[in-house]
Amino acid sequence: MNKVKIITDSCSDMGKDLRGQYDIDYVRMSVNWSGEEKPASTDWDIYTVKEFYDAMRSGIRITTNQVAVSEFENVFGKYLDDGYDIVYVACSSALSGSYNVGQVVAKNLEEKYSGHKIVCVDPKNSCGGELLVALKAAELAAQGLDAVAIGERLKEYSVNVLQFCTADSLTYLKRAGRVKASAAFFGNLFGIKPIIISNAAGENEAVKKVKGTKNAHDECVNLLKAAIEKGPVPASEQTVIVVHGDCPEAAKYLADRVRELIDPKEIYINTIGPIIGASVGPGAVAVYGVGDPSVR
Repeated sequence: MNKVKIITDSCSDMGKDLRGQYDIDYVRMSVNWSGEEKPASTDWDIYTVKEFYDAMRSGIRITTNQVAVSEFENVFGKYLDDGYDIVYVACSSALSGSYNVGQVVAKNLEEKYSGHKIVCVDPKNSCGGELLVALKAAELAAQGLDAVAIGERLKEYSVNVLQFCTADSLTYLKRAGRVKASAAFFGNLFGIKPIIISNAAGENEAVKKVKGTKNAHDECVNLLKAAIEKGPVPASEQTVIVVHGDCPEAAKYLADRVRELIDPKEIYINTIGPIIGASVGPGAVAVYGVGDPSVR
């Protein structure tokens, strides 16, 4: 059996420390910013977190591109040359075309590299949810499962990976075409904060409206707590992901609340990367864990 390499993409927001710890690589997407295309690096080595989010605060619109065919070919090819099979944990296919492009490239490369498998997984998640699925993939690879078996297990696992997110301002979601203009105007005017989930189809969907930032942050943690209590994995065995759009103080508050109310095995605090950040904007936060999806 061939050894297995886990590969994710820019939407997982997985930095080099975590990738190194779990032996994961990634394929890059790109952003268009002031007329220039730049790699969507999750290591923030092309531009800083502050530069990126300050550009958005100043009114610059940042658009995004899916993973290019050449990027897939280069990264997949490197590991196939080294004798690996590949499991690619993509961004939700409802949010990015990268999963579909990856499947096409995978089919072509499997014909070239006889005896090797490339399994593309649509986790119906992005950001911290995609990250959790990629970490699970690495865990399964370390247990010795082959690429096909890992892919099947991830389909089951992904159903219970949940997101509870809120955005500080609806302006950026409106600009990215994620919310109606009127909803953005009245939401900002009256201090209404949406609670956004990743639904069963992998789409971001606002399911609740909460008055005030602190209340919205508390509601995200409360919803995750309720989902974990009804879910298949005890809190004591969970890794909870907390993410933020250049608002580390808010992320710390969320992490403290998660520790107090849920007390998982570990908590990772992560910056929302360039791709997701271009839609949700500065001030957005989210929590991710494994729980009962009926709570959404």
